[in-house]
Amino acid sequence: MFRFLMRLTGLAALLCAPASIARAESAPSENPRWSIAIHGGAGTIERTAITPQQDTEIRAALSAALEAGSKVLKDGGTATDAIVAVITFLEDNHNFNAGKGAVFTWDKTNELDSSIMDGSDLSAGAVAGVTATKNPILLARAVKDNSPHVMLSGKGADQFSREQGLEQVDPDYFATPYRLKQIEDLLAEKVSAKDVDYKFGTVGAVAMDSKGNMAAGTSTGGMTGKRWGRIGDSPVIGAGTYADNRSCAISATGSGEYFIRLAVAHEICTRIKVRVSDMEGEAGLSQADVQKIADDVIAELGELGGTGGVIYATPWGQAGYSFNTPGMYRARATSDGEQSVSIYGDEG
Repeated sequence: MFRFLMRLTGLAALLCAPASIARAESAPSENPRWSIAIHGGAGTIERTAITPQQDTEIRAALSAALEAGSKVLKDGGTATDAIVAVITFLEDNHNFNAGKGAVFTWDKTNELDSSIMDGSDLSAGAVAGVTATKNPILLARAVKDNSPHVMLSGKGADQFSREQGLEQVDPDYFATPYRLKQIEDLLAEKVSAKDVDYKFGTVGAVAMDSKGNMAAGTSTGGMTGKRWGRIGDSPVIGAGTYADNRSCAISATGSGEYFIRLAVAHEICTRIKVRVSDMEGEAGLSQADVQKIADDVIAELGELGGTGGVIYATPWGQAGYSFNTPGMYRARATSDGEQSVSIYGDEG
């Protein structure tokens, strides 16, 4: 009887434990599962609006970033390390609005935002309006790991970055001729903010590692011609980035004000968690179930007037995306052998 009661006590403790803890303590699988999805922005991305050279460069960059993240996961690394590997690569690529190649503010400066979240313990770090850190995602991670705070901004974030020993660059490092022309055309009133900005270049990644832990990260230069210290959704935990081992990992890109108002990243994860709690057993949700939840939230975003998209990863090894724009720079891979790189809306 004593042994029986002890077994019941142990079982009750396991069932009451957070999903992340129970998963982390499980025995390693002979064929561990992992998944990853990445994005480089969404918007008016059509074949007629992109040159063949741009198409080739962007696909190559997405492929290389996907491989960098996938390698971390294949080697048994953490989801957080995979996220950082992807985003640092994309921040260093001038084709995206993050790090080098970031858009300019109204005052012709660069103000960078980034965030990262670990779904195993809900720890998170974010920065907004930083001006000299070569890779803002590394600063967001440093905030998560080495400070008591979740978000730092402006001069304080820059100071913390220096104190952490992160690589600093001169302001002109981020500038590219393409981005300079965008802001000059905007200031000369040759184009509207909507027209110059309608190809969102924010970058992000989401992943599940071989231990079942989730992570998400996002990085951006914000909106061309932004003023008054404007901050979008990318560094806002719950809007542009969210991860929870019990539901999903999300990174968003698009018209940030609308993503903030709808708390898109958190909303998707919450709906998944509620759906799981209503189910019997531990099979989890199907890809179709997760896709519908993501699509429903993006549809609601559209009803508010917002455009953009999200990428997702789930505790059941799925990776995917949902968007309401003509295209989205995106890629995904799983331990099941799935791998794809896409740009236009009519690609799988």
